[in-house]
Amino acid sequence: MTKLKRVLAGSLAVLMAGSALAACSKKDSGGNGDTSYKGFNEEANKKAAEAGAFKPTKAETQKQNTEGSEESKKQIRIYTWNEEFKERLRCYYPEYDKEASEFEVNEDGSQGARKVGEHEYLKDGTEIVWVTTPNTDNQYQNKLDEDLKNQADSDMKIDMFLVEADYAMKYLNGPYTMSVAEVGLTDSDTADQYEYTKVAGSDANGTLQAVSWQATPGLFAYRRDIAKDVFGTDDPEKIQAELADWDKFNAAAAKLKEAGYFMLSGYDDSYRVFSNNVTYPWVNANSEIVIDDNLLKWVDQTKEFTDKGYNNKTSLWAPEWNADQGSKGKVFGFFYSTWGIDFTLAGNAEDNKGQKDGLYGKYAVCAGPQAYFWGGTWMVASAGCDNKDKVADIMKQLTCNKDILLDITKGTQDYTNTKSGMEEYASTDFKSEFLGGQNHIALFAEAAPKIDFSKVGPYDQGLNESFQSAMKDYFTGKVDKDTAFDNFYKSAIEKYPELKKPGK
Repeated sequence: MTKLKRVLAGSLAVLMAGSALAACSKKDSGGNGDTSYKGFNEEANKKAAEAGAFKPTKAETQKQNTEGSEESKKQIRIYTWNEEFKERLRCYYPEYDKEASEFEVNEDGSQGARKVGEHEYLKDGTEIVWVTTPNTDNQYQNKLDEDLKNQADSDMKIDMFLVEADYAMKYLNGPYTMSVAEVGLTDSDTADQYEYTKVAGSDANGTLQAVSWQATPGLFAYRRDIAKDVFGTDDPEKIQAELADWDKFNAAAAKLKEAGYFMLSGYDDSYRVFSNNVTYPWVNANSEIVIDDNLLKWVDQTKEFTDKGYNNKTSLWAPEWNADQGSKGKVFGFFYSTWGIDFTLAGNAEDNKGQKDGLYGKYAVCAGPQAYFWGGTWMVASAGCDNKDKVADIMKQLTCNKDILLDITKGTQDYTNTKSGMEEYASTDFKSEFLGGQNHIALFAEAAPKIDFSKVGPYDQGLNESFQSAMKDYFTGKVDKDTAFDNFYKSAIEKYPELKKPGK
């Protein structure tokens, strides 16, 4: 549970973990072919960015930049919402001073104890100052917006900030970032990174603004013991055959129900699979909110699962949802991308680690009914930062250094942003003890090239949250379907007054 708490303390969205601005064109939506970083709907993306928090141009903003104070120059200030990036930097960045920061690393490379927790340093004496704000209810974005707007007049500079998929475009198209080329990274440095992560980190003009140490394809994680009980096998290839499309997935849910199990835990579990396979972005060029047909399919499926008892009527991140992943749960499986298996599922399944009825080693993964992604975190250099060389080195070491990325995968089971490295691990005997010795990297390596960021926009976090919240009232019978949709539009437009219902 420790790892889970660290993740949840930060945010719901990372968990919604990942990124994107201008996504692939139709030609390169799978991450192959032409690697131009133009957006799928460039006009809509630009219009949405213009309607967001940032109005001035980058040139106008940087013109008035006040020099940082001597104190600011001795600190590297990093804005984030949770512990994940902190752990990556503490454990794997070569210039992090573990002794001065009173930090310990476990034998497996994971974060150990910090004795004090107040001051952290790089080896050259630069102090690391973390500014951490929870991601829920837009708290992190609100804090970041305010402080970035004040950056030009402040003598205490933001050097780096982290963003994720559901709102990255807002910042990458804004005036408060430096391109990675301005920071000092070259095309050669990023050549081994997955193309979609570069699409995700680019602005509407195709300029790379942010980099990530991870790629986040999604899989379906299932209980081996329940699989044997209901399907007679826990073999991932055979279970995949049972879940290969949504019709088979629904049939399997009925079979599990007959045996006394739930296919899914709650209302939101399959949401990302459907939302990542939409035909259109949330907002079109006329600032109208578009509810894609694939989201309507999620609504219908979830209502059916709720009414028929195929799910356990929980909500994402709720205590009941967490408990369903442990040894007392009756839920067959969970949709998770790379971060979720090690950071959340493993933590919840470790409630009886080492005991006969514990679930450690009793999960496995398969591709599931559709390819999808979920989450991911990108590093962004702030315009006006006064530690550009240090930001550049952190970016280069943690996202471009193959050896370090492979160490991260070894130490955390995370799927890192090195194509050649992950392909190497996919063809070896690399394995996850938590997944019963399965090489999950091989499945992630098959899924990663299928990731399509072309429908991601700047409003995704807020609209996804509002849509799921409004539909929950329908699933639980509090309101009818039409009222749920009306409530969604109302909530969405309260969050984003510049948006409107179609036809308005």
